[in-house]
Amino acid sequence: MSARRENAGKVFLTVRADHLPDGRVRPLLFRAPGAPSCRIDRVLDEREAPSLRAGGQGTRYLCEVDGRIVALFHDDLYWFLEAD
Repeated sequence: MSARRENAGKVFLTVRADHLPDGRVRPLLFRAPGAPSCRIDRVLDEREAPSLRAGGQGTRYLCEVDGRIVALFHDDLYWFLEAD
């Protein structure tokens, strides 16, 4: 289990997700602190991949949100985005 590491390169999120019968997790929407919720239109790719800019490891979800591609990272208990 990983410890949450505060990092200027990470934006921690609250994520609503489905847990599928085969054990996979499918994110549905996310919200950063102080921001409105963003609905995920589609999950384009899901794979084990580290966040190279922000550190951490786990699962990377490439998601389509309002016509843009967003990479969400799920590191055990925490979800985050790489900060710009």
